[in-house]
Amino acid sequence: MYRRGLGLQALGSFQDHAGFDGVMLGVPDAAYHFEFTRGPEPAVPASSPEDLVVLYVPEPHEWAALCRNMLAAGFRAVASFNPYWDVRGRTFEDADGHRIVLECARWSP
Repeated sequence: MYRRGLGLQALGSFQDHAGFDGVMLGVPDAAYHFEFTRGPEPAVPASSPEDLVVLYVPEPHEWAALCRNMLAAGFRAVASFNPYWDVRGRTFEDADGHRIVLECARWSP
C-alpha cells in the first residue's frame, strides 16, 4: 500500500528478529525510512486522527500524481481533523486508520 501510494522502495527486511518480521520502505540514500513490523500478537492501532505523517510536495503536478497513487493503492481520502491540512493538502487513511497528509507546498521552518 505505501510502496504503491508513495512510490517507495523496499530498502531492507528482516524475519524472526525476537519474534518480529519487518520491512523498511523509503527512498534510496535518504536519511529516513518507514519501518513496518509484525509480531506474534496482533497490534491494535492506537492512533488518533491527529497522529499524522506529513509530506510536503512543492510541485503541483507531483502532488496531484501522488494523490492519485494513494487512492489507487487503497488509501481513503478523508477530511482532516485539523482543517489547516485541508487548505493546501489532502489527508489519506490506510486500512489500519493511520493518516498521511500530502501538503502541496514547500516546508519551511
